[in-house]
Formats: sequence, structure tokens, C-alpha cells
Amino acid sequence: MATLLHTHDIHSHNHQFVPQKNRGIDLLFPLRRWVDGLAVNNRQIAHWICQVIPCCCPFERDINLFGNTYHIPPLCKLNPLYNELVGLRFRALSYLADVCLEDITPYIC
Repeated sequence: MATLLHTHDIHSHNHQFVPQKNRGIDLLFPLRRWVDGLAVNNRQIAHWICQVIPCCCPFERDINLFGNTYHIPPLCKLNPLYNELVGLRFRALSYLADVCLEDITPYIC
């Protein structure tokens, strides 16, 4: 039985960003870039961000109706800024934990 060897040089591939065609214009790109660029360097603002941006989707729930249970999936991912807001919340949590040395367990679901 022949042995097949596959060598993979990770440096041989070209990993440049190639924009996808047919996606249209992203009108929210400037807002996305602005939110991604926000630096969290104030304790009060970091607490405010963690209180305003929920750790899990508040819309996901189970509803019992006439003996049947219906599940409403998380709708937060429909928000066009979802990933940027989650990243901002994470930066705020990291600031509170790493810089301010605060306990962030009240903000964790």
C-alpha cells in the first residue's frame, strides 16, 4: 500500500484581501469602521457600554401557546452592526478586567 504524503507550506499561499463582487455598496461601512475604531479607555464609559449592549440576544425566547412551545431564534444577528457592537462590548470588558482590575462577572451571561 502506497503512502501519500501531503506537505503544505503555509507561506506559499497569497492571502490578500479580494473584494467580493456583486455584493453592492456597503452604506454602513463608515459607521462600522467608526465603531471598530472606538477605544475604550474610561471606566465609566466601559461600564455604560457593558450595561447598554446585552451579552445575549434579548429577543430569543420560548413561548408556550395552547400547550405548544415555540422557539423564537436570536434576532440580534439581523442587526447590521451586530459584530461591531459585540467587539466594542468585548473591548469594554477587557478594559475593565485587564486595566481596571475589576470583576466583570456581573456582565457575563
